[in-house]
Amino acid sequence: MTSRMWGGRFAEGPDAIMEEINASIDFDRDLFRQDIAASKAHARMLAACGIIEADLADKIDAGLDTILREIEAGAFTFTRELEDIHTHVEARLTELIGPEAGRLHTARSRNDQVATDFRLFIRDAIDGLDDGLRDLQQALAEKALEHAGTVMPGFTHLQTAQPVTFGHHLMAYVEMMARDRGRFADARKRLNESPLGSAALAGTSFPIDREMTAKALRFDRPTANSLDAVSDRDFAIETLAAASLTAVHLSRFAEEIVIWSSAGFGFIRLSDRFTTGSSIMPQKRNPDAAELVRAKSGRIIGALTALLIVLKGLPLAYQKDMQEDKEQAFDALESLELAIAATAGMVRDMEPDKAAMRKAAGAAFSTATDLADWLVQALGLTFRQAHEVTGRIVRLAEERRVPLHRLGLAEMRAVEPRITEAVYGRLGVSQSVNSRTSFGGTAPQNVRREARRWLKRLGKDQAGLR
Repeated sequence: MTSRMWGGRFAEGPDAIMEEINASIDFDRDLFRQDIAASKAHARMLAACGIIEADLADKIDAGLDTILREIEAGAFTFTRELEDIHTHVEARLTELIGPEAGRLHTARSRNDQVATDFRLFIRDAIDGLDDGLRDLQQALAEKALEHAGTVMPGFTHLQTAQPVTFGHHLMAYVEMMARDRGRFADARKRLNESPLGSAALAGTSFPIDREMTAKALRFDRPTANSLDAVSDRDFAIETLAAASLTAVHLSRFAEEIVIWSSAGFGFIRLSDRFTTGSSIMPQKRNPDAAELVRAKSGRIIGALTALLIVLKGLPLAYQKDMQEDKEQAFDALESLELAIAATAGMVRDMEPDKAAMRKAAGAAFSTATDLADWLVQALGLTFRQAHEVTGRIVRLAEERRVPLHRLGLAEMRAVEPRITEAVYGRLGVSQSVNSRTSFGGTAPQNVRREARRWLKRLGKDQAGLR
């Protein structure tokens, strides 16, 4: 038997350059668990349908178990001469049980085989990413509950806008991660159909039971069209799209960690566990973990773009171009898993400087909106009138170089005579955040309620998507 599945048609072997460009074993070896699981399911189905003998199915099953153990133990030899993981498994199975191993390939093709393996791999990756995101949400919610009343500045345009709480800021990312998990869950539902049995592109004349293999591999159903089944990579694109948006969210948070930990802000401190030093400046503590999380987003988005471009011009059904679907996808999903774990580690590690945050929260007239709200509520001004009055008072405080709560009552009354001393009860940063009690607002009581709600939900969600 030739060592290649397609060798019988060719009189000569491939050129060395052809072998180099054609081989995928350097990366698709990562599919070994999925390939062996699908082969075991296929063998059991062939026996159940009377296509191969039951004792041969048992020998195939035992041989595949041996191969699995060998690969896991690092005792398996991979070679470029056997171009992909499917050929490696079949060649080794032949060594173990003899030529009858070739009957395992009855009623299937490498086209439906790789499509099945890749779906199984992406499904497993989604499950792992969901576990990581759930852990990150838990880390954020725990830290938010601890700092539900820790005041910090909220920003728009990276300019101080209004006081918020550190807990409220962290809970924003809990919501982002919830949407990320939802997108992965949606992708998982759509990918959970089995291509196995679609063969090369047209199905097979053998009396197979595709429902049986689908059930054995925990798919919801078999794919309904054999052409689509072997040529579809939507599931990988959709997963990479979800991964890209997750990476963007992680990158935004990483950027904030970089900013917050800088000397100019000094809002948080990361320990030695998530920082590095400088080769020339001994005083430096660099937030390298956050910077690398920020950079990983480029690799992940790049993988999505690459796969979209590979597929955009392909007719049905399978084309060799589709060999380029896996390497960058594997890298992207592994990079995202690492970025999620690093972010959860930094969240648990970071310690906020409450005094620095509070001082910054009160700067730049951050309670001006509270003054305007008070003018509306206490004096009956329209908000447009209140905005005008507040702007004039802010300009006056700016000229005096004092914060709003240090501006004298007489000076405020020079702008609006009806202002009373009660206004000072709304100009402190604590009073500001405590007043933001609307649903979704930054009031500490809101943050505590939302953090506890999420922690309860996440505690019930240990099983993830499965």
